[in-house]
Order: sequence, then C-alpha cells, then structure tokens
Amino acid sequence: MNNYLIVAGIIFCIGALGVLMRKNLIIVFMSLELMFNAANLGFVAVSNRLNLISGDIFVIFVMVVAAAEAAVALGIIVAFYREKGTVDMDKANELKN
Repeated sequence: MNNYLIVAGIIFCIGALGVLMRKNLIIVFMSLELMFNAANLGFVAVSNRLNLISGDIFVIFVMVVAAAEAAVALGIIVAFYREKGTVDMDKANELKN
C-alpha cells in the first residue's frame, strides 16, 4: 500500500505544480484532472488494504465530479478562446469588464 500512496503523492504534486506554475488554461485543466486521478489512486489503495467498499464509492463520486468539471471547464475554455483568441490565463482578468 505504501508504494501506491507514494505514487499517488508524486502524481498529486506534479498536478499541483502544473496548476500553480502554468499559464495555459488547458494545461491547468489537465493538471487538475491529474490531481483527481491521484486522489482516486489513494482511495483505491486504502480501501483495498482495509477491505472497505467506501473507498470505491468515493472513487465513483470523484469520477462523477471530474466528468462534470470536464464538461463545464471545457465549455468555459472554448468560450474564453472564442472571446480572446488565446488560452493564456493572464488575459482572464479582462473578463471582469
């Protein structure tokens, strides 16, 4: 179980660094999905070790939230690209006007 949790932690850290350091909205979105998948790996590892079904239920819940987030986020990114012609996050504060 420790190896799975270490891999999940590494994947989560890579996703967090992608969210914090990148300016491209698509890269940030993919990094968020990477963080969701790292959480899923942790849930599955712990539930498998403890013989619990609740971890699997959490994984299904996270997958549903990730699917909803993907639909909404991609719609926002497409609308932002059509409006500004770029997916650079520095241009996002111009949406306030």
